[in-house]
Parts: sequence; structure tokens; C-alpha cells
Amino acid sequence: MRFALDPVDRRLLLGAGAVLAAVVVATLILAPRANRVEEPTTYSAGSTGAKAAWLLLKESGYRVERWEQPLRHLPRSKATIVIAEPAAAPPAADVERLRSFILDGGRVLISGPFAEAFVPDAATVPRPWATGWQRAAALSPAAITRDAPEITLVPQAYWKPGSSAQALYADGERAVVVRYGYGQGEVIWWASATPLTNAGLKEPGNLEFFLACLGPARDGPIVFDEFEHGHWGGRAETRVGWPFGWLAVQVALIALAVVLTFSRRSGPVLAPAADTRLSPLEFVQTLGGLYQRAGAASVAVDICHQRFRYWLARRLGTSANTGIHELESLLRERWRFDDPDFADTLRACETSRENPRLRSRDALRLVQALFRYAAALRLFERPGADAAASLSARRPPAPGAGRRDKPPA
Repeated sequence: MRFALDPVDRRLLLGAGAVLAAVVVATLILAPRANRVEEPTTYSAGSTGAKAAWLLLKESGYRVERWEQPLRHLPRSKATIVIAEPAAAPPAADVERLRSFILDGGRVLISGPFAEAFVPDAATVPRPWATGWQRAAALSPAAITRDAPEITLVPQAYWKPGSSAQALYADGERAVVVRYGYGQGEVIWWASATPLTNAGLKEPGNLEFFLACLGPARDGPIVFDEFEHGHWGGRAETRVGWPFGWLAVQVALIALAVVLTFSRRSGPVLAPAADTRLSPLEFVQTLGGLYQRAGAASVAVDICHQRFRYWLARRLGTSANTGIHELESLLRERWRFDDPDFADTLRACETSRENPRLRSRDALRLVQALFRYAAALRLFERPGADAAASLSARRPPAPGAGRRDKPPA
């Protein structure tokens, strides 16, 4: 048996599919990358996390702490702040505060290709194609290179040649670790955070190199910036959990679609009310537009004039072809109706039927005059049975009744 969908159901199915597709695309664009779990954060025990380095420093007597607020709130103290591979540029207020922090004697250990967005005088060149670990050899004798002649890292970037910064390690001819002073403070840059990760910390020379960059434990506290990794306001809630939030949003949308579909099927089926095209106002507007386009103002006047003469003759009990002078005399005699313009108006109406060039404003003036006379003479009234008694005294007498009352104005 062939399965066929109702057109309404087909539209509903297509709409639900479009919404689902939009949610999936938005999830792919806005949701964080799946490898956020591998960020060098001190909360992660993964291979590229930094939990081992955090625990090692605590057990070694270092004063370590996590910073989970924007950098603009950094305290004014001589500390060493570790910013491991930030993924996005910070606001201008954070950059200015970090600059003041270094000028006042603070030390910044930053890694990754986006160091230029955080620290002053940085000159890095990203290498997005670099993925594998490589050995980097020390370039010059220094306190940092003394115990680690070689280190292992991923060269995600390199330092631009010709800079005044001191190159400490290089991958061939490209510097991957540099240090330079700024004000009373110091900046140390790594091409990547491999030496402090859980997996990279075990490579030969990396642990010694990491501890040498931090200096002795007595030099001050070590602050790991976790705000850039998604830990905000002291909550252990990272961007890793965001895909689950997007999944919850999708499930909620699907549940809403199910509820709406069920309510639609369970509710009464009502056919939409069709607008009638026979309403009086629409008929009048259509007819008026027809006369206007045809330029038939004389026809409209002739119709109103014949209707007026028909009802007037019927109420007076005379024939429809009674002359204007006789009609005027009957109205004056029976109903005490005396209007000096009445006869001229009727003559103008009779003349207009043979005038195809009658102007619209003249036709409107004649039709309005006929309407006023009809209202004054109560020609078109149709009182109901319950109001006939109360209105009979105000109506003109029937033909042949012999009454000579004047109709109310």
C-alpha cells in the first residue's frame, strides 16, 4: 500500500526538519570544539591537561592558585601568572591590566600562537600545520637552559627574527622559546604548552625547563589562568559541558514539536472561515468602482432618480409617470411639504440621464439631494410589527385616506 502524506502533515514535517537542521548547524558553529577536553587546564587529567603540573607544584612547596576571573581583576602583587594557550583575544581592559601587572614587576608565562593579543611587544607567527612533537635545542647559556639542554614541544608558532627578545630554544633556525623584560617585570613565551602538560611533562628536560621558568618557590605565588579555559567565577564548569547543553536544547525543541503535534491532533478540527465576497460594503465599493471606471455618473443618477420617483408615487398613490409639477402640488397639499429646490432637483436628474459627460461631483450633489428628500419624506422606512403602532402616527397617510398631515421633518 502506498503511503501518502496529507499536505498539512507534509508542511509540518518539512518545518520540523528545517528547525532540526538549523539547530544542528548552529551547534556545529557555536558549540566549542570537541577537543576542549584536551586544553592545558589544571582541572584536566587528560594527556594534554595540566593537572599533574598543578599537583607537583603544590607538593613541592609552591604557592599555587587558580585564577577564574577576567584578567582585569588581577591583584597588584609580584606573582607569576601562567596563561597556557589562550584561544581568543581578551578585551582591551584585560590587556591593559596585564600590561600594568608586568610593569609593576609581575611575570607572565604565556604559550601558544596568540600571545600578541595578551602581552606587549610580542612578535609571534602562527604555524597551524604543526601538530607533532619536536625537539628544540638551547641557543644560549642562561638560568633556564642550564638544566635542560633540550626540550620537547609542538612548534605551533615561532618568534619573528630580529626581535630584541632573548631566544632560549629554537627548532632549527626558528625560536620557539623567548624571554624579554618589560618595565620591572618579565615575559616568557613558549610555542606551545607541551612542557607543562600531563604527557609532555615526562619528556626529557621538560620538567627541569618548566621549574626553571617558574623560578624558586620563594619568588612568589604561581597563578594559573583558568578563565581562558572556561572556568568562571570559581565554578568547576568548563566549556566541555556546553555540547550537553546544546543537546538539551535540541531535546527540548523536539519535545515541544511533539507536544504541539499532539495538541493539534487532539484539538477540534475547525475549517477556517472564508471571507464572503457578497458583503454590502464590498458590493457598494465594487459597484462604485465600476461606475467610476466606466465614467457612468449619469447612470448612477438615473437609477437613484427612478427609485426615488417609484417610492414617492407609491406613497402618494399616483402613477410613476406623474409630472414634476403635479408631484410638487400633491406634496404641498397632502403633507405640507414645500421646498423651492425640489422641482429643480428632479428636472436636473431627468436632464442628467441624457448627459454622458456629467461630472462626478455634480452627480454626487444630485444623489445626495435625492437622499435628503427621501429621508425627509420617510420613503424607505420599514418599521417592524412591534413598532408599527408607535410609528403610524408619524408616517404620511396612505393614498386615499383623506388625511392632510405633514410628515415629520
